[in-house]
Amino acid sequence: MTETQETPASTTAPPDRPVKPRLDPVVFGVSITLAGVFCVLGAVWPDQVSEYGTAALNWIVANLGWVFVLATTGFVVFALVLAFSRYGRIPLSANGEPPEFSTVSWVAMMFSAGMGIGLIFFGIYEPVWHFANTPPQTGVADGSEQAVTTSMAYTLFHWGLHPWAIYAVVALALAYSMFRKGRGNLISSPFQSLTGKEVENTWWGKGINIWSIIATKFGGATSLGLGALQIGGGIYLFTGIGGNFTSRDPEALNVAFAIIVVLVIFAILSAVSGVGRGIKWLSNTNMVLAVLLVAFVVVVGPTVFLFNLIPEAIGAYIVDLLPMSFRAPLFGDAEWFSGWTIFYWAWWISWTPFVSTFIARISRGRTIREFVLGVLLVPTLVSALWFIFLGGAGVHLQMNGVDIAAAPDEAVAFFTALQEYPGFTVTGILVMVLVAIFWVSGADASALVLATLSSRGAIEPNKWLVALWAALSAVVAGVLLYMGGLDALQTFTILVASPFIVVMIGLCWALYVDLRRDPLRGRRLGPVRGNAPSPGSYGMIMSAIAPATARTAPTGGAGGGEGAEGETADGGGAKAGAAADTAAGPGTSTGASGPAASGGEDEGGGSR
Repeated sequence: MTETQETPASTTAPPDRPVKPRLDPVVFGVSITLAGVFCVLGAVWPDQVSEYGTAALNWIVANLGWVFVLATTGFVVFALVLAFSRYGRIPLSANGEPPEFSTVSWVAMMFSAGMGIGLIFFGIYEPVWHFANTPPQTGVADGSEQAVTTSMAYTLFHWGLHPWAIYAVVALALAYSMFRKGRGNLISSPFQSLTGKEVENTWWGKGINIWSIIATKFGGATSLGLGALQIGGGIYLFTGIGGNFTSRDPEALNVAFAIIVVLVIFAILSAVSGVGRGIKWLSNTNMVLAVLLVAFVVVVGPTVFLFNLIPEAIGAYIVDLLPMSFRAPLFGDAEWFSGWTIFYWAWWISWTPFVSTFIARISRGRTIREFVLGVLLVPTLVSALWFIFLGGAGVHLQMNGVDIAAAPDEAVAFFTALQEYPGFTVTGILVMVLVAIFWVSGADASALVLATLSSRGAIEPNKWLVALWAALSAVVAGVLLYMGGLDALQTFTILVASPFIVVMIGLCWALYVDLRRDPLRGRRLGPVRGNAPSPGSYGMIMSAIAPATARTAPTGGAGGGEGAEGETADGGGAKAGAAADTAAGPGTSTGASGPAASGGEDEGGGSR
């Protein structure tokens, strides 16, 4: 195969003090201008902007719906192949470096950032809706016994392996590129494997980073809008203040705007405190509150029915997974697909720059196999239990005469179900607190990633920039609510996510090219993890933000570096160029002229 050349790593030692994060004026300026223009147009001409958006949505679903279906299923296959192949042993770090976060905190943070508010908003409503209005092409009667398992299968399909595979492939490409190859912390950085040189400063590299910010902005705004709707629905049930959000009722909109303003203040405070403090604490708190809520419903609800539903729902999901994965609006039903499957895939894709960057940021030190299985299986299992217990309770109520599907607003469906159980005041407030914490944790993590993307990939961007992006996310969410509530949120999510599918496919290819050159790809040893010293947080930051021409291998040996002449992984060996660093084990590296292996493979490789 043809080798690509990358700029050789420098042997210059890092400076004594951290480099101040530098704002990228082009990426930041264009991104914030586009977001600002949309906010102005949406606020001044909401009907016209909504009308044009709906027309574009209809065209995309009718003509490109198949792209969402095939691409998303392809991401699942790609992630699993990497996990169970010889590449699964490769660490997302220097050789021997331990994970930065404990497994519990790692799972809690990525789950809170990856799903968050949607779990509450759709937790009861979606299974109940699919039960009362079965999905097309299933041949199942509405409200029948078979509709119970069909509704759960589709709900798990929308919240299981597919969305987490969307996050996983991009996060994997970013984590490998950043922590093992020493490149920048940008969506465009992994493409260096295809070009042989830095791409962050090319016009198309900046274009990728700009659209990543726009997609993140709208995907995050969708979640924030859903959260404001649900908290507003709870306030309306408790106090009578508020109303119909979809009709632009002034009182309802004022309540939603007030909620957004209050929560964004907390989001800014959490975001500027950093991942290790605010976001980590919020994610762990979320997990505890969510467990308490589920435990309450299981105890006071139809306990036996819910436990019987576990094998039925998971079995239906496994049996129907393949046909569901390839269903598209072939014979119409475009409205259903745009409101459910394609909306979900677009929503996850629009969140990908944010969630994947965040997951990559907290996954340093994991092996590829550990990463993929952790990102795909653990959240999928947790989501399954969440929807089985909460959604199953809602379906049971629907079967026994409580018409949750006919609730006046999707935002109040969760509260409608809880009203049928004792202690509604406590559980209702608990749900609003849970949504608020999901809102804050999602908004601050999103703002941190947006600041990173607009600061040349700095892992620790300027705090004022983090606060600015958090505030702008709230503005975009408010404008979308003003334009039409949930419908507007869904419409513009699909629109901004569509072009990003191409970027994701390119990232998969770039990652594969990188892995083919990794010196550890053919080793028969176990995961490369030992007692080698970690470069520490400063070394992590410097390896991510320093230019490629001024990076050095982290102390303790690294893996997967590239030299001036590139590396070749074909056949039985891998070659390191003149400037590649190699390591036979933790703590061993070569100088300017790295050895090449004949008939074997290098035991390390410099992470620049």
